[in-house]
Amino acid sequence: MADEVLTTRDGGVLTITLNRPDVYNAFNRALHAELGAALDQAADAAVRCVVITGAGKGFCAGQDLREFSGMPGSIQDELEETYHPNVRRIRALEKPVLAAVNGACAGAGLSLAAACDVRVAADNAAFVPGFVGIGLVPDSGGTWFLHRLLGFARAFEWMSSNRRLSADEALAWGLVSEVLPSDGFADAVAERATRWAELPTRAVGLTKRLFDHAEHALLESQLALEAELQQAATETADFREGVAAFLEKRPANFTGS
Repeated sequence: MADEVLTTRDGGVLTITLNRPDVYNAFNRALHAELGAALDQAADAAVRCVVITGAGKGFCAGQDLREFSGMPGSIQDELEETYHPNVRRIRALEKPVLAAVNGACAGAGLSLAAACDVRVAADNAAFVPGFVGIGLVPDSGGTWFLHRLLGFARAFEWMSSNRRLSADEALAWGLVSEVLPSDGFADAVAERATRWAELPTRAVGLTKRLFDHAEHALLESQLALEAELQQAATETADFREGVAAFLEKRPANFTGS
């Protein structure tokens, strides 16, 4: 039986590939477990950027409905046991996590992409809310992330209407930061991930924490956290290297430490 999730390392980049291409990488319990293990692997300090993508023609079609009806217990419990831990893992990683949306992205697959820090899409990608189409509400953090990314009015209208969104529309809305040709998409993503991995990883991770905190923070609370994390940033080797490179008028060689 094939692995449900594949991982590859290239320097500081860890690529996590959802590997159920025959069902557009739909979630089942095995995939959840293997994705969790891969995200735990991503916590290694040697990993400085994480890419999540899908095998075959899809990124992730959401829940595998063939398994849905046979789930033990309540759906509420199932979400807490399977989907929620991996959303938390992504947000806890103090390094950039890129969703490389290589095709169909729907339902909880859309929630997964939205949980990542950066989203890039192939020009043939499509984004479909999915949930309301079968009488469900968005879950796996979808409402929280999409509200932040798109604003209330646009996020509500889209998720309630179940309208298919093209890659170009997703770019215009700010859902993705870039649309790349499907031909050569993996290589283009790898190039961008390498650039992210060459950044001062600790500073990137602390910036991620600040923006996660900022949405509902009072100004005084945000100022205090900025000061605390700035202190931590000044104690890194990458800060010392960045200052030295600036003064010596040369490119910085950040190591993530």
